[in-house]
Amino acid sequence: MEPVTLRTERLVLSIPTAADVDAITDAAQDPQVPRWTTLPSPYDRRYAEEYVHGAERTWADESELLWAIRADGVWVGAMGLHRVVTGGSAAIGYWMDAAARGNGYVTEAAAAVIDFAFARPLSLARIEWRAIVGNDASARTAQKLGFRYEGTLRQGLADSRGRYDGWIASLLPTDDRAPQPWPVPVTTP
Repeated sequence: MEPVTLRTERLVLSIPTAADVDAITDAAQDPQVPRWTTLPSPYDRRYAEEYVHGAERTWADESELLWAIRADGVWVGAMGLHRVVTGGSAAIGYWMDAAARGNGYVTEAAAAVIDFAFARPLSLARIEWRAIVGNDASARTAQKLGFRYEGTLRQGLADSRGRYDGWIASLLPTDDRAPQPWPVPVTTP
């Protein structure tokens, strides 16, 4: 599949490019990024370059659809649909530069990605969201988007640093996208 650019009222989501490498590298230095994501730590420029170069390949084979989130033409975050199975399911993931947090960009960008995912040609039947237990910011976003909490995966998330308990939620194309209550405590900022 050719990369698809999505536009919202304030954002442009498009394939990451070499022009994003410095911004990605700088944003990944925030200790909150490796705390809540699977990005390598320490994170150096080589990882950002590999991410950017790999984006074209993963769009082509439709295994991962990766977007750079841009506000006013500036990279502010990343979003992706991972483990895509056309007509089946995918997992959504996202992270933001610390300076861009708190503006509602992730929710706005994710809503556009969800609309795209449920439409043709992907026609996904299910989108999953997963996060390490305690990642309240990500959970608040998922709640706002209408994701239904499904449970806690004991030691269900892993990266090179270890295994973690994880929350899982999902969204179906027929679900009401109104904010959803969850049975786990998610703190407000």
